Amino acid sequence: MTDPRSTAWDTYAQGKPQRRTTNAKGETTWFNWTQYPDHGPGADVLGLAPGDRVLDLGCGSGGNAAHLATLGMTSVGIDLSAEQLAKARERWPGVNGMQLHRADALTHLADTPTTFDAVYSVFGAAWFTDPGLLLPLVQARLKPGGVLAFSQRPPIDGCYGCQASYIPRGPDEDPAVVKRWDYEPDVWGLTLKEFGYVEVSASVIAPPPGSRRTGTLFVRCVSPGSR
Repeated sequence: MTDPRSTAWDTYAQGKPQRRTTNAKGETTWFNWTQYPDHGPGADVLGLAPGDRVLDLGCGSGGNAAHLATLGMTSVGIDLSAEQLAKARERWPGVNGMQLHRADALTHLADTPTTFDAVYSVFGAAWFTDPGLLLPLVQARLKPGGVLAFSQRPPIDGCYGCQASYIPRGPDEDPAVVKRWDYEPDVWGLTLKEFGYVEVSASVIAPPPGSRRTGTLFVRCVSPGSR
C-alpha cells in the first residue's frame, strides 16, 4: 500500500524548483538552515569533521547532504518522496560520499545498525514526525556527544502540538494532508532535556532585513556522553 505521505511529498516536489547553481558567494554547494537564501548559520553547527557520518532526515532534493559529502563526510539522506530523491540524483550525480534512500524516518532509524556523528533535519522529518517517537530513536543512533539539529517554521501563536499541513494538488483534487508538530522554543528545550539530550538550545532566527516577518525555529542539542 502506498504511504499517503509519499504521495503528498511527491506533489510538493513537483512544484518546487531545483536549488540554484551557485549561492551569493559563488559556491556550488552550501548548507542552508532557513527558508531564505544566503541566510542563517552553516554546517559548522553540526560539529563535524572529514570522515564523520551524518544523517539527513528528509533530505528533499539533496542540497545539504551533497554539501556535507563534498566536505569529506559520509552523508546519508533519506526521504519519503521518490520525486525528491530523483531530483537529488539529477542535481548531484557526481558527488562522492552521498547515499540516498527512500525511507520513513522512524523505520530507517529503527532498522539501521549505523551510528552517526550528527543527525539533522531542515524543514524535514523532525517537523513531520511525532517527537515522542522520533527523539529516542535518534538518540539511539547518535554516537555519544553526537549532535541533533533541526530547523522549521516557528509555530503560529496558540497553535501547538500536532497540526495539519495542506499541500495543494490539481484544481479538481483535494489537497494532500500531512501532520506536523509545532512547539515554542522553550517547549522544545524542555522536551529534549526530558529525553536525555544535553547542551540544548532552541531559538528563532530572525528573518533577513526587509518586509518578511517570519523567522526560523532552530534547535540544537547533543547526545549524552563524550566521544
